[in-house]
Amino acid sequence: MRQRVLITCPQLQATFEQYRHIFEEMNIDVELPPVEQQLDESELLKIIEHFDGVIAGDDHYTAKVLEKGKRLKAIARWGVGIDGIDLVAAKRRGIQISNTPSVFNDEVADVVIGYIIMLARQLHVLNSSVRQGSWPKIQGISLRGKTLGVIGLGNIGQAVAHRAASAGMVVAGYDVVPVPASVIKEKSIQIMSFDQLLEISDFISLNCGLTDKNRHMLGSREFALMKHGVFIINAARGPLIDESALIQALRNGKVAGAGLEVVEEEPLSLDNPLRQFDNCIFGTHNASNTLEAVMRVNKLAIDNLLEALQSKHA
Repeated sequence: MRQRVLITCPQLQATFEQYRHIFEEMNIDVELPPVEQQLDESELLKIIEHFDGVIAGDDHYTAKVLEKGKRLKAIARWGVGIDGIDLVAAKRRGIQISNTPSVFNDEVADVVIGYIIMLARQLHVLNSSVRQGSWPKIQGISLRGKTLGVIGLGNIGQAVAHRAASAGMVVAGYDVVPVPASVIKEKSIQIMSFDQLLEISDFISLNCGLTDKNRHMLGSREFALMKHGVFIINAARGPLIDESALIQALRNGKVAGAGLEVVEEEPLSLDNPLRQFDNCIFGTHNASNTLEAVMRVNKLAIDNLLEALQSKHA
């Protein structure tokens, strides 16, 4: 029986023709279903039983999905985060899981700094106003001397810290994992407690993975600790922020603006109250999507999957 592979990562789907020959040479059939952002549990349950391997985006591979995937031998995550995969269920089923770590450090860090600059200088408001026929002179704030709190000091957080320090910002950092002294010195990071970081930061950037323990790590208590007029940037995972608490903080001015590359439910629904705030800038969970990064990660994810399938087939 020919092996079948499901590819649900939109970036790889868009460039797949460059790689089709690799699968044809190995007699592997590939299916590319329509995907806007990711497939949810119900969508995967309808199709997963037909596949031996998957190159996944941000799909929800729950225990139920994995149990139904009787042929499933390997899931190669296109990207870094594997929080959408039930790892306990995967281990129980003997399904090999891989990802492509440390591949988007610069790309995501660039986007974080982009949000910081846009919020500080209100570039999104200026652009919209000029397009509508106005010519406003909005006074922004300077970055030099402002404090950026970086929550999560892995590779992406370190890249954000490096860029912020180059702009003259003071960088405060927090991580649940001890940060090497060499990194602290090289990136000019002041390590402090979570609450201390919240209290002193002018900008806060979330750059950590999502776990059961840090879901809604920014909620009502945390916003209450922050400076009045703080700016929030989230280019990590939407559920790190309690959106109802963020909405309240935006309404009362505690949060002066937010750069939301990710949100709790993606795509952002038309009736989401966050849409009413002009001081919110939205992304589409697209920070990693540059030509260079996509081509780099495509090859890594394909290699990971094919290696896993071959080892299981041997």
